[in-house]
Amino acid sequence: MFAGSNLGERPEFKEQAIALGKMFVENEYELVYGGSCVGLMGEVANEVLRLGGRVTGVMPRGLFRGEIVHTGLTELIEVETMHERKAKMAELADAFIALPGGYGTFEELFEAVCWSQIGIHNKPVGLLNIKDFYGPILQMVERAAEEGFMNPSNKELIVAAETADALIHKIQNYERPVLGTKWKQLS
Repeated sequence: MFAGSNLGERPEFKEQAIALGKMFVENEYELVYGGSCVGLMGEVANEVLRLGGRVTGVMPRGLFRGEIVHTGLTELIEVETMHERKAKMAELADAFIALPGGYGTFEELFEAVCWSQIGIHNKPVGLLNIKDFYGPILQMVERAAEEGFMNPSNKELIVAAETADALIHKIQNYERPVLGTKWKQLS
């Protein structure tokens, strides 16, 4: 799960983060995330833990500061770099979900989608598109396909929903699209 280290300005962001944590426990999913206690990511982790679920955090040692490391995790995996963090999270995860966030969330999201596109994994990538937060990114993906920068079928690598329960349902029913060829011509 990728999410902001802040709560954002809308109460719906926190409400849906908590709802996502509840959905994880109801479906007996383990949460794998960055290991922080702050922001939306902290809210999801707190709810999973409150309801008795399992939470694994993956954090680079350089980010360890007492105020941000979640001390109640089921397991904390220490790594050296952000690259190792993302690789370990991808190894442990069965799917990827991005909540609203900033540059770090965007980077993690696009890496997960890119890895799917090039065949490193076949896992669903979901956007919790609360209050249409990811609308501009979904429009950008649509535009990239329209302008010939990606095969239109590759848009289906991302599933999106406005609520946690709708997104979990889409992820549970995800069928990887048949991807088109990446290049129209090779010279």
